[in-house]
Amino acid sequence: MKPVGIGSTPLRRNPASAWRHVDLTLVGAVAAISVMGLLMVYSATQNRVGFSPTYFVQRQALFTVIGVGLMVAIASRDYRVFRDFAPVIYLATLVGLVLVLSPLGSNKRGAQAWFQLGPFQLQPSELAKVAVIVCLSAYVAAHRGELDGRRLLTVLGLAALPMALIQAQPDLGTNLVFASILMGMVVVAGARPRHMAALVFAGILAVVLVFQLGVVKDYQRDRLGAFIEPESETMRSAYSLKQSTIAIANGGVFGKGLFRGTQTKLAYVPEQHTDFIFTVVGEELGLVGSAVLLALFAIVVWRTWRAATLSKDLSGTLMCVGVLGMFVFQIFENVGMTMGIMPITGIPLPFMSYGGSATLASFAAIGLVLNVHMRRFS
Repeated sequence: MKPVGIGSTPLRRNPASAWRHVDLTLVGAVAAISVMGLLMVYSATQNRVGFSPTYFVQRQALFTVIGVGLMVAIASRDYRVFRDFAPVIYLATLVGLVLVLSPLGSNKRGAQAWFQLGPFQLQPSELAKVAVIVCLSAYVAAHRGELDGRRLLTVLGLAALPMALIQAQPDLGTNLVFASILMGMVVVAGARPRHMAALVFAGILAVVLVFQLGVVKDYQRDRLGAFIEPESETMRSAYSLKQSTIAIANGGVFGKGLFRGTQTKLAYVPEQHTDFIFTVVGEELGLVGSAVLLALFAIVVWRTWRAATLSKDLSGTLMCVGVLGMFVFQIFENVGMTMGIMPITGIPLPFMSYGGSATLASFAAIGLVLNVHMRRFS
């Protein structure tokens, strides 16, 4: 038997080894954002009444560790295997979304969107985003060529089923992320201009119907009203927006200093460790810290797009484009709503906002991108 390295190449030196092509720049950016997220979660919750100073950050650290494990597991298996099991993944996603609407699901603040698993909650709609990216990319890649009207309708139908179940929870914010994912993927897949125009029209019509039929809840209307009329004294969301902009303005150029934000310490900003986590960055790290965070997100976006362009096949390209659409919309919407340039929604900031399901979904999405990038030569 020949020793390893004599007449053969050790795995770590084999150019064909997928792990030699890990995108370390992407991994480094995600790691830096995650560490910053832990610091911001701790700052926003250390003085929370009824909880230990480290309660939330310990849980978020656990979510992050599990998320890293999920990312590695997804990157380890060739993404084409996920493509082959797309029907099973899709069916499992629908089953999860149906069950959460049943008595098995947990209702919180008027939304039936979680499974209560002991001290933790699992939100199927977050994981559904990654699952739908895999399933849509598999279907489109299996039907190469132009995305004609019939196939486009099939793609829309595949996306519409989980979106309808998510709206039944109701969760308009997550459906907006789905819409962003869908638009990006069908454009890259080759949808014709007239089909894209029809899709935009259908989207506008759907939004109008959702409001006219009373599907949108009062608190969701309140959020939209706060965006249109931010000076209102009667809407809770307008108060949240006002406190958010004050916190960011307080930071100035260099910030108040880590753990020294007055708005943050006094808990003036509601849901600051989740939806409004960016306000902690703005107040305590200032314009400079906010710019660093956005630069890190820009690196994630850039490397995801790069993986899409380098992919060996269409399914890999579409997976990366779907992830790109998910991240770009979530980042722009979350940061924008804290500054009043976008409506307030419950969309988390990737790797920053407190929450297990959102954290797992973000790491799973990065696992897909790493997977595609690692296997661009095989």
